[in-house]
Amino acid sequence: MSSDDIVIVAATRTPFGKFGGALREVAAVDLGVHVVRQLLDESGLVPKQVDELTFGCCIPAETQGVAAVVARQILLKAGLPADRPSTTIDRACCSGLSACQWAWRSIKLGEAGLAVAGGTDNMSATPHLVRGLRWGFKIGSPELEDPLFRMEYKTFNPVSVDAGEVALEYGEDREAQDRWALLSQQRYQEALAAGKLKDEISPMHLAGKRGTGVLFETDELPRPDSKMESLARLPTVYGSPTVTPGNAPGLDAGAAGLILASRGKAEDLGLDILGRLVLVSSTALAPRQIASVPAAAIQKALSAAGWQLSDLDLIEINEAFAAMPLVSSRILADGDEGRLTSLREIINVNGGAIAIGHPIGASGARILLTLIYELRRRGGGRGAAAICGGLAQGECALVEV
Repeated sequence: MSSDDIVIVAATRTPFGKFGGALREVAAVDLGVHVVRQLLDESGLVPKQVDELTFGCCIPAETQGVAAVVARQILLKAGLPADRPSTTIDRACCSGLSACQWAWRSIKLGEAGLAVAGGTDNMSATPHLVRGLRWGFKIGSPELEDPLFRMEYKTFNPVSVDAGEVALEYGEDREAQDRWALLSQQRYQEALAAGKLKDEISPMHLAGKRGTGVLFETDELPRPDSKMESLARLPTVYGSPTVTPGNAPGLDAGAAGLILASRGKAEDLGLDILGRLVLVSSTALAPRQIASVPAAAIQKALSAAGWQLSDLDLIEINEAFAAMPLVSSRILADGDEGRLTSLREIINVNGGAIAIGHPIGASGARILLTLIYELRRRGGGRGAAAICGGLAQGECALVEV
């Protein structure tokens, strides 16, 4: 151990809400504010002890159409000093983990001693678009456009098409993806029954009808009644050969965050250390390889840290679709079926985004804190948290508890 190590001293998230669910009217900024306040309460820190804040957010238009500066709004509304710098990051689904990388670098460079990092999004609040309306229409009617529909980038395939096609190329067919989705749901229910989710979730008090309050404390998306038969009946989406609403997450809402510090700073302040953030590594592949990029991110991070795949006790791979952990684990196994089986036993052991939900700006931070808490329950170890982002960006964090 070194006083220069980057450590995590607090980590939490909101319960994740489903599309149109309990969080429908809660702004992404307010979800982030809840997380920051809970992090401070959990750690015993006061706002003036935070040197900077970085948050991922992929739908800033939900909060404000132009220059939303989501992280700045969160910083101010959470009561942090106005003279502290803040940064908002949009790296698609990688954003929450990219925010952790930003904080990690700031501390490494000596620019901060203690930093808050995380991510937030409320996909239910995504506004519709009307293009060309500003300058008017000489003839014809303007059309509403839904940015959530098809989840694609102009001139590129929908991500569900790329993920499904690449999965088939690696031998992971629709049935295999449905089976992974079912496993994700089952593992989540086992973790829930064991009380594991209480470690990472900070309940929220929401306004109810007629002025009554509602305590929102559990994820909305999980489907405990999932069965292979019902999954198999679901249609594929957006032209994908394999991706369905059952083997993909929803369009969700939530926030997640962590407090990072140098070990020396944490010890000086008497903070509990949850684990060491060894590094966060970024990578990217050709856009079509979005299902493969978590594996590439893990390989790059392991190489940078001087670790081997066999050093990992647990792995989190974000389930943007079931294709991601299936394809990436097959790549990591490198043709060894025994290794593949062993890998899949340690990937997303408490379920993943298919069950939990995937608020795109928050998921990178969520998989990192989920990994840390599970390693702590097991008495320690090493882990990797990897996530893909639109057009095949990738991020991986390595932790040691």
